[in-house]
Amino acid sequence: MYYLIRESLVPCEAGEIKNPDVQFAAVLNSEEWLSRCADFGMGIDMEMETGNPLETKAVVNIDSLTGSFCRPALAQNENFKRSFSFALDGKGIVLVDDSGYAERLTEQISRTKKWRYPGLERFLYDLLETAIAGDLPMLEQTEKKLNRIEEEIMKGDITGYPLELNAIRGDLLDLRLHYEQLIDLGQELQENENDFFKEETLRYFQMFTERVIRLQDMVNSQRDYTAQLRDLLQAQLEVKQNTIMTVLTVITTIFLPLTLIAGWYGMNFIYMPELSWAYGYPVIIIVSVLIVVGCLYLFKKKKWM
Repeated sequence: MYYLIRESLVPCEAGEIKNPDVQFAAVLNSEEWLSRCADFGMGIDMEMETGNPLETKAVVNIDSLTGSFCRPALAQNENFKRSFSFALDGKGIVLVDDSGYAERLTEQISRTKKWRYPGLERFLYDLLETAIAGDLPMLEQTEKKLNRIEEEIMKGDITGYPLELNAIRGDLLDLRLHYEQLIDLGQELQENENDFFKEETLRYFQMFTERVIRLQDMVNSQRDYTAQLRDLLQAQLEVKQNTIMTVLTVITTIFLPLTLIAGWYGMNFIYMPELSWAYGYPVIIIVSVLIVVGCLYLFKKKKWM
């Protein structure tokens, strides 16, 4: 698909983008790019990564800027990554994508964006902004999930390490790396080494970079939160284990003298007068009960249970 960058994105034919007075945006798949890349006249001196790029980056060529955008697959939201490659110069930008992700972003911009001062810089800014538009609500949902997990931990409803917390930690790590790459991309665009962008429009890339930095700060804060929840969970589990050990210790301490009595009178020596005493059996029962009651009273008084 081909678009002219005017007050909004205007669909056009391939031949119309050759007009030197109008900047363009094109969305192609890998095969189309390989067969038509020479038609765009971009001075690409290094091979551009196409297909499914694995990172977000920008590479400065002699007469062009190439790179890629790759959003990681998140266990809590989507289980697939979203990516595309791009090549641009002062005339326009080509997005190379086999998944349809770049095409969906471009169509959304075409439907929803109108510009008073159109240009390649503004399109690129809106493209990147649209790509991260859902990140803030997603991080807010993650914050709510962490708050819920904390409440469950404080109530003692969790008996083991919650798998959801582990998935959140993994997602936050992926997002932190993703935002670091996006910051590098924004700074590379703002550097404008090849003078493709107007000086007064570089503020768009600064605005984008600052927004990504705020998202990264949220991610770092939530990563610290997950670490605190892990410590809190571990403390709760240790409290439960200590409680169990206390109960077992109390039970063992109570039955220790009873075990001694049972072992003592289980020896069956001939000259043990209690064995032939008519009241020996009930006396032993009473003594055992008194020992149990006395131990329970002592433990309660000492606040050991």
